[in-house]
Amino acid sequence: QVQLVESGGGLVQAGASLRLSCLASGRTLVNYAMGWFRQAPGKEREFVAAINRRSGDSTYYADSVKGRFTISRDNAKNTVYLQMNSLKPEDTAVYYCAAARSGYYIVISGSDYDAWGQGTQVTVSS
Repeated sequence: QVQLVESGGGLVQAGASLRLSCLASGRTLVNYAMGWFRQAPGKEREFVAAINRRSGDSTYYADSVKGRFTISRDNAKNTVYLQMNSLKPEDTAVYYCAAARSGYYIVISGSDYDAWGQGTQVTVSS
């Protein structure tokens, strides 16, 4: 079992940047595919970004964040990051980190993830 805890959320103005962190405990993350999801009020949870197992040399992004967000991992620190630039009010949501122990090398579907963090609130004002 791996436990995930997100941090770094906050309230910012449109155009600002935030860096979210997902710190894991209980297991090392190196063999877990990792992802970020978000859920805004009145909407279903949606995929944001994913990074492959081990090296983290492959990433995938939702169209809505592509070019603005960057997912990365530091296996030595057992941490995954989401750098969010040029934030928009539409990015307002609770952001969740997720880990997939098995399955595809890079995981996009939320149903394929095994563990989830508690979420961190990101609010972007106009």
